[in-house]
Amino acid sequence: MVRTAVLLGLAVVAFASGSGAAPAGVVRLGAVIPLTGRFASGGAQVRAGYEMAVEDLNARGGVRVGGQQLRLELVVVDDESDPTKTVSRMEALAQQDVAVYLGGFGSDLHAAAAAVAEKNRTPYCGVAFALWGIHQRGYKYLFSPFPKSPEMAIETYRMLNGYLLQDQRPRRVAIFAERTDWGREISNLWSVRSTEFGYQVVFRGEYTVGTRDLSDLILRAKAAGAELVLGVPTPPDGITLVRQMKELDFNPKALLLIRAPDAPAWSQSLGRDGDYTLLMPGWHPGVKFPGAADLNRKHQERFGRPADVLVGPAYACVQVAADAVQRAGSLDRERIREAMASTSLRSTVVGPVRFRPDGTSPVTTVVVQWQAGRQELVWPREFATRPLAYPAAPWRNR
Repeated sequence: MVRTAVLLGLAVVAFASGSGAAPAGVVRLGAVIPLTGRFASGGAQVRAGYEMAVEDLNARGGVRVGGQQLRLELVVVDDESDPTKTVSRMEALAQQDVAVYLGGFGSDLHAAAAAVAEKNRTPYCGVAFALWGIHQRGYKYLFSPFPKSPEMAIETYRMLNGYLLQDQRPRRVAIFAERTDWGREISNLWSVRSTEFGYQVVFRGEYTVGTRDLSDLILRAKAAGAELVLGVPTPPDGITLVRQMKELDFNPKALLLIRAPDAPAWSQSLGRDGDYTLLMPGWHPGVKFPGAADLNRKHQERFGRPADVLVGPAYACVQVAADAVQRAGSLDRERIREAMASTSLRSTVVGPVRFRPDGTSPVTTVVVQWQAGRQELVWPREFATRPLAYPAAPWRNR
């Protein structure tokens, strides 16, 4: 192992080949994260959340295990946004004596990682993925304090109905479905739940990840009179989509894109054209949960901007892992898994956390909106930093 950085008691260790037991007095957490490639912007946020949580917990003495006070050590490995490399690097981490796996960013990467964790009988805590189907495979070691597709589909319509009178709502819906397991899963749920909330899906089309020309989908949605557009694009695909919507003068009243607008790069790339876009990142520093304001302050001091939206869920994963290790009273991975399954935390930065039998958690689903180059929390309304901006201004007026 080669130590690359030590920040106030936080050990961030770069991966090296070969096996190696964790040093005495250490609880090793292994994280495979996309730090390069299509998901790098989201992976950077997840890594920052893990690092800040480990730093804070170590500053408070680490975790108490079997009468000993142990510090946390974070081992970070880049999978380059490639699920094949996720698998190989998770397997390599298994030789590094990790007590808990921490996940990266993106549903396809998590799906690959969860299977490895199950095979290696090592508890896995992951955020920044909404794929619900992976939780229906009977995995015992997969845990995720993050909203899933069923909650996101419902909250999409609840949020709009909670703000808008009946005659104001964007009732005609277009869904741009990414041709992936998650893309199909959530587009099906958006379609199924639309009618009960008073919406009609007038267009639904699929595209392949990395498609450079989305004009056919855009023009067909425009011709169908769509007022609300829903999708789950990767960050590059989301930026392409908005640019082409502007070029083709398709300006729906509301645009909700999960995942693509999560990072500051959204506004940096699109400028004012990125405004009005809604997202569901699992957290926002405006939530009124214990520790959220302090985390936001520390992030502001370190990075010069409010806490990125995926920093909170990642931070909470470390809180969950540390709590499970401490309650297990052991570094035995099966005992840690059992403790994680019985989690009942009232005070994390994402609010209360407990796990259902499938490893999902009924955490709060938030909706955020880009307004004037800032990510503003708009839902739940009791936490809102700004009200919903609606309808979206014409492109020429932004």
